[in-house]
Amino acid sequence: MIKLAGIDVGNDSIKLLIDGATEPVVIPSILAPGYERHIFQEEDSPLKALDVRVYSPKLKKNNQRYFVGMLAMEDQDNSELEETDNKATSDQALIVALTALAYAGLTSGSYQPSEGQTSQVVEYIVGTGLPVRTYAGFHKQFEERLVGEHEVTFLSTPKLRGRSIKVVIKRAVVSIEGAAALFHMATHDNLAVRNEELYYGCIGICEMGALTTDFPVIKRMSIDNQFSTGEQFGLAGYLDQIIRDVEDQFGHRFPSRTKLIQKIKSNDYLIHRIGEGQADIRPIVDNYFGRAANKVLDLIVKRWKKNPDIQCFYVLGGGAAALRSYLDDGAGSIRLRYVEDSEFQNVHGYLKLAKNKQQQALTAAAAE
Repeated sequence: MIKLAGIDVGNDSIKLLIDGATEPVVIPSILAPGYERHIFQEEDSPLKALDVRVYSPKLKKNNQRYFVGMLAMEDQDNSELEETDNKATSDQALIVALTALAYAGLTSGSYQPSEGQTSQVVEYIVGTGLPVRTYAGFHKQFEERLVGEHEVTFLSTPKLRGRSIKVVIKRAVVSIEGAAALFHMATHDNLAVRNEELYYGCIGICEMGALTTDFPVIKRMSIDNQFSTGEQFGLAGYLDQIIRDVEDQFGHRFPSRTKLIQKIKSNDYLIHRIGEGQADIRPIVDNYFGRAANKVLDLIVKRWKKNPDIQCFYVLGGGAAALRSYLDDGAGSIRLRYVEDSEFQNVHGYLKLAKNKQQQALTAAAAE
């Protein structure tokens, strides 16, 4: 049976939502070279120790072992995506995406984990997306890299140790980040119109991620080619500067952006220094997040001035969730709109768009 899935290949994390599931799977988009590791106490969740070997003809380096997500987060040799990376062509983005799809294939439904080598097959139709500036030149290439047969073997991962699964992607529906989020906000699960203002209006979106900030303008659920744009900056650059300043001032080194993000999300700004001292990094975070918010606000005002037909502006994505209070402080008379679970709006939209394409294909097949 083919599963429908939405997958948001984010530069900070991969979010995967399988049709019928209530919660997305979230895996930090971070890799480290894999090796035989000493396990003194097994982790209590597979997601905490994703140790995989990934085979795919679409990878430049094939059949390699990787620590993925949380297991790679503390590794000194880990790598996170940078501003020069293109997720449509990035091996790292594909490896984390395939790991997420393999994990979901083995853990969803009636699967009961067992030890020992055995192989299964899971087939997907996936909806996903790219930034505005990347979409035109790379959406076909991204689709071609996803579609096909891949295989993931879980090595030291608890409850999945030794299991292999073939991930077969039958079709990939690639849309534009931010536009997919609006489609989700405007429709019910059965794809009927839920919000007529959003579905039929002219809506501006600011979708801020780790490495890109997109400004799609959507009229009656169609992308406005003239006014939609994107910027090659995101929250990652500001996080890197926070990490540098914290290390310079307090001698404390965050091993990854992911580790810093976790601390900020939990509203915990105290770090432990060598000995028993503590330091408050809130002033450093406030400085850089305030600067990021001012830059985003400036870009929103410029977009809105160029196209006064825009009825309202939604600020979405992981960056929106992090910067909301800073944006509100600087917005003055400008009213911006937000939604809860901002960083998950795209993945819900991708799933709906995949569902929509599948329904269209079935209707066309029935008509023949």
